[in-house]
Amino acid sequence: MQNHTKSLLAELDTLGINKDKKYFIESRAVNVIQGAINLLVFIRENYSESVALELEKRFINSIRSRDPEKFVRGIKKIT
Repeated sequence: MQNHTKSLLAELDTLGINKDKKYFIESRAVNVIQGAINLLVFIRENYSESVALELEKRFINSIRSRDPEKFVRGIKKIT
């Protein structure tokens, strides 16, 4: 008989969804928002004000339009 095992990450992933979707969504949203805030702070600390504002606009527009390439193009312009 062959044992079927799941990876630890797969097990944890299914565990969170099955408990309560509300808390899963809330947790993911908080993590994404905090990550975005950290990125914006990092950008402001490492680029000039004009470049940082341009990247921030591109970042927010990328999220709105669901097109990460808008942000990637902005980074490529700078580097």
